[in-house]
Amino acid sequence: MPLFQYEAYNKRGALISGTLDAASLQMVKDMLQGQGLMPTKIVESSALGSRSLWARLNEPKVDLKTVILFTKQLSVLLKSAVPLLQALELLIEQFEDPFRRIVISIKDGVKSGEPLAKELAKHPQIFTNVYVQLVRAGEASGKLDVILFRLTDYLLRSEETKKKVKKAMATPLMTLGFSLLVVAGLLVGLVPKLSGLFTKMGEDLPMPTVILMALSNFMLNHFTSFIVGLVVAIVAFMSWKSTPQGKLFLDELFLKLPLTAYFTKTKAVVQFSQTLGMLLESGVNLSQALDIVCNIVENKVLVEKLGLARDKIIKEGKIARYLKETGMFPNIASYMISTGEQSGKLADMLLTVGHDYEEELNDLSDGLTAKINPIMTMILGVIVLFIIAAIFLPIMGMGDMAGI
Repeated sequence: MPLFQYEAYNKRGALISGTLDAASLQMVKDMLQGQGLMPTKIVESSALGSRSLWARLNEPKVDLKTVILFTKQLSVLLKSAVPLLQALELLIEQFEDPFRRIVISIKDGVKSGEPLAKELAKHPQIFTNVYVQLVRAGEASGKLDVILFRLTDYLLRSEETKKKVKKAMATPLMTLGFSLLVVAGLLVGLVPKLSGLFTKMGEDLPMPTVILMALSNFMLNHFTSFIVGLVVAIVAFMSWKSTPQGKLFLDELFLKLPLTAYFTKTKAVVQFSQTLGMLLESGVNLSQALDIVCNIVENKVLVEKLGLARDKIIKEGKIARYLKETGMFPNIASYMISTGEQSGKLADMLLTVGHDYEEELNDLSDGLTAKINPIMTMILGVIVLFIIAAIFLPIMGMGDMAGI
């Protein structure tokens, strides 16, 4: 059903506004009058697009907590044997805009006969490719409630991991920001006052002092150009990064650098193992499950390798062997998958692998971020020592010249 925006006077004479989901304009009027309201304006709008650009820009974004709550509640309703369309209708009033409009749009699509996964795919900024593909598998297998339950757990763990990383990175970033502000303040405030004194000395200045004065002069004379250039460079990089060529280049680079290569491969192992395990456990056949999983891994280089492995697995059925050939899976992970393959418990073993390497990834993240603080402190110390040397070396030279 379409969404209507209305303005109406209540019994106290106050003008109120809101939205209603109804089949027709007359039904909206009847609903408002039934509530004791006198409508003055009723406008039909699409679920998403008829609002002004300003309204959309100032509208709060849908956060992950909202998506988790939607997934959990939909799973509970479906498990309780509530039909999908009725479940979506019940969930509409549980959320506020903008997510409420999205649920209405999804419900209208399902009511017209479209699959739930197809309607979710229309909102990629809300529902990721992983989410959509798993829902599609749940619909195909008839176990949508099970898939949604596992998705809820998957999203909760993802949110916890993101929070942990953000919290761990907060202190180093604050230290870096403070350091940059201190250095900028010295370059703009203190160093120019000392430059005249150093110039009057008529002696060759130490190299640290020359470098510091050059940086100070650059900041004073080209500050605006520097900021504009920095903004342009960031915008250009972000635009290039979103292109297929830029993404492929960065994906290849991440696989060549030792630290990022480990993180990238381990993350791919977690995504692949958890998702494939969920699909197989839900009754999806291996061929279809591999098609879905190969589209989930974020690194395009690894996607290509998984695609080649998928073709070999479909032909020969040796999943552990060809996954190992991709170079993504460590020996232990390959052995565990092989064990699950031979024992007939492949889905369980894949979920175990995904869980184990997710914990390892979190532990490594904690250890890495714990090491960043002393590294940042060392960098700050080097900067401070350089500035002290640049300022005091000429002053000490002046003392020597005066015979102090």
